[in-house]
Amino acid sequence: MNIPNLITLVRILLVPVIIWAITSGQMAVAFVLFFIAGLSDAVDGFLAKRFNMQSEIGAMLDPLADKCLLVSIYVALGIVAEIPRWLVILVVSRDIIIIGAVIVSWLVGRPIPMKPLMVSKLNTVAQVFYAGVIMAALGFGFAVAPLDMILMAAVTVLTLASVGFYLVEWMRHMSELESNQ
Repeated sequence: MNIPNLITLVRILLVPVIIWAITSGQMAVAFVLFFIAGLSDAVDGFLAKRFNMQSEIGAMLDPLADKCLLVSIYVALGIVAEIPRWLVILVVSRDIIIIGAVIVSWLVGRPIPMKPLMVSKLNTVAQVFYAGVIMAALGFGFAVAPLDMILMAAVTVLTLASVGFYLVEWMRHMSELESNQ
């Protein structure tokens, strides 16, 4: 356990507090905590790389913390009807599909190497920005139209593209497995 991993654990522990803030209507608090979580992600990554504190557990914890945070925020914002439920279903389903494909590849003895695709990185940026804009607008009382619709469209397109590219990669990986047998 090192400092970057401890920072990541704190980010994971912030998730239920942020969800409480969203579901309690405390959007300003939710936004500030979300912003702090984002900063902590940057800080733990910087420390890990700069001071050679990268670890195997950190490599697993960091994306887990990010996914827990984003998925939980989308679900909470969907529950309080601040973002469309269909978008929540799309965002959550993408992650379930990708995780399911990874599990299947492990179960058949052919684990797929997990390398983030550029479209997936852009998707994450769009998802973070959209959630942040929604929480900030609600918490600090400013209008975001038409930016909210533009960001929602970007999240939709990038989420669909991301899952599509991952599924193509997964099918290619799995068909290599079958052709080698």
